[in-house]
Amino acid sequence: MNSGEILFVKSVKDGIPNRDPLNDSDARRLFPEEDGRISLSDVSIKRDVRDFVIDLESDGGKDSKNHIFVQEKINDKGKLLGRGSLAAGIAKSVGKEKKAKEDMKSVLIEHCFDVRTFGIVYSVKPKFNLTGPVQFGWAHSLHPVDTQYVQGTVVMPSTDTTDDGEGKTQGTIWTSYTLPFAVFAMPAVINAKAAEHSDMTPEDQELLLRALWQGTQHRQARGRGQQQPLILVHIEYSDPFYRIGYLEDLITMSPDAGEWKAAGKLPSSLQDVSFDLTRLLAVVAERQDKIAQCRIWTHPGVTINNDIQPWQQPLW
Repeated sequence: MNSGEILFVKSVKDGIPNRDPLNDSDARRLFPEEDGRISLSDVSIKRDVRDFVIDLESDGGKDSKNHIFVQEKINDKGKLLGRGSLAAGIAKSVGKEKKAKEDMKSVLIEHCFDVRTFGIVYSVKPKFNLTGPVQFGWAHSLHPVDTQYVQGTVVMPSTDTTDDGEGKTQGTIWTSYTLPFAVFAMPAVINAKAAEHSDMTPEDQELLLRALWQGTQHRQARGRGQQQPLILVHIEYSDPFYRIGYLEDLITMSPDAGEWKAAGKLPSSLQDVSFDLTRLLAVVAERQDKIAQCRIWTHPGVTINNDIQPWQQPLW
């Protein structure tokens, strides 16, 4: 495994990708209100990756190496399983119950993709933790964003109407915030030294890149909106201690945030924006002595203002 960096750009339409789905809430803002940008944590990105791997290889895949530890799972009685039960279930499915009693850590590392990739905090005795080689940063929108408050009704009342006319006779009113359109850029680093401890492999890295793209397309829900991967950049370093850093600052979206604010408008679709990777590719060219390879995947609907063909990869 080589150290590396990832830049993932995606768009969201008609939903709130960063809220508590159980509550009405506005989009999460790390920047001041006047800045206008909103942000996404790494939690939903990791969920997309994990859910994709679960659906792709529900049996754990070849050699049962790609089970997923962090997931919502219930037992036969409909009760939600805790960390200890989830780990015990994986150990049982791979025939290593006896070994797990002595060394659960090694069993989970050997058989769980998300443990090798993202690390683990195992709070069940004997407790242990493992720092993941892949660490995502916050994703920030590349332009100011306004969320809208909307209201609607469903035809079904919440309770039955009785023979004497009592009970609910009208449907339920729902309310929600929604985001018409936004583009987000999220950076990530891959630490080769941490990968030595977690046993993350080049095959895990390729599955992660595929899961970032296809997992984003695969996991859709009305509250989260329609999400679309737009650009994925992976830079792999030959020098394990070198890092370009802040890749998200080396790409530009046109019009930029300042132009949108000055115009008093907001982008409403992918057709309103284009991207320029000139600065990023210039740094890659300048530091070839430190870089093993640079790969770029793009959605066919994205407008890129420069030639990226030497680095472009076929989509999965």
